[in-house]
Amino acid sequence: MLQACLNGARDSAFHAHTPLTPAHLAADAAAVVAAGANELHLHPRDPSGTETLDPGHVAAALTAIRAKVPGLPIGLSTHAGIAPGGPGRLEAMRAWQVLPDYVSVNLIEDDAPEMIALALSRGIGVEAGLWSQADAERLTALPEAKSCLRILIEINEQDVRQGLAVAVAIRKVLARASLDIPVLQHGYDATVWPLYQDALMRGLDGRIGLEDGKHLPDGSEATDNAALIKAAFRLARAAPNLPPEAVPPIAGT
Repeated sequence: MLQACLNGARDSAFHAHTPLTPAHLAADAAAVVAAGANELHLHPRDPSGTETLDPGHVAAALTAIRAKVPGLPIGLSTHAGIAPGGPGRLEAMRAWQVLPDYVSVNLIEDDAPEMIALALSRGIGVEAGLWSQADAERLTALPEAKSCLRILIEINEQDVRQGLAVAVAIRKVLARASLDIPVLQHGYDATVWPLYQDALMRGLDGRIGLEDGKHLPDGSEATDNAALIKAAFRLARAAPNLPPEAVPPIAGT
């Protein structure tokens, strides 16, 4: 599975084609799906461009996207910096009338267990975001761990060797816990493509998009999210010795 992460905390200063409004998110969603993406991850914004979990703005983004790409799984971030922040994020989620298919929850955050339990109680899938071995150990101790939709191994280290080592440490904790649920592994900025290649080699799901980085494998700047998704497919098709299930089909075939 290749997930497109459309915007994250980025803005137009980072890249001119970072989608922020519901209309732009919907158009971008259609473009990345045409390029071959299987799922979406995004951060809804208010009219000022600020990340938000406000029920109205969440509904506007989800409704616009689903009109363009009906049936495609859509996930939202719940990170602690998103307005209204702190415990208010839980209250915002309780007030959602239009629900995403899943949410990402960072285990480094204090209220992660409460966020996971609330999402599951509302029928929303959970991507458990693990930044470190400690995060993995915290997740595996939770009774809800096996009810999560998938694990996100999220590498923030900018040194590739260090990032790969952190990913190994996380996977070892998951293996010891026999936590047999899908794993999506991704990097950030300097580690985007090395971590994606490592995910391909291991048969893990991947994630590519402007949230994680704006450069193509050759170091040039991508024109938009669709260009990043197309580059990921080209890289997968060219990678030697991959199991067939790790190589996505070319979009449109």
